Amino acid sequence: MNYVSTKNAPMAIGPYSQGVINNGLLYTSGQIAIDPKTQKFINGSVEEQTEQVIKNLKGILEECNTSFDKVIKVTIFLTNLDNFDLVNTIYGEYFKSKPARSTVEVSALPKNALIEIECIATIS
Repeated sequence: MNYVSTKNAPMAIGPYSQGVINNGLLYTSGQIAIDPKTQKFINGSVEEQTEQVIKNLKGILEECNTSFDKVIKVTIFLTNLDNFDLVNTIYGEYFKSKPARSTVEVSALPKNALIEIECIATIS
């Protein structure tokens, strides 16, 4: 097992890693809208937060020499499912390979985030 660490995604805010590689698969930790340059949470709209979350995932994927096209499973956590269509529009711009996906509403996320996304990708 290899643990992922990149400056292109936020530092973990607890005792976990940004991702783990095992048996040719990358498992990312859930990402919220933290800017990796400042380590500060972006307390913006769900669209702004979604864009930052996807940038964070991209940083982890690229660190592991993989991409959105190699993602096989995504889990999206939303604090309000009324935001599903807004998130889905942005999501579709990046995840063109249509990986398996679950989207669930949760009562709260770290830092009062509106969205968190995690994914599993194959490693080239």
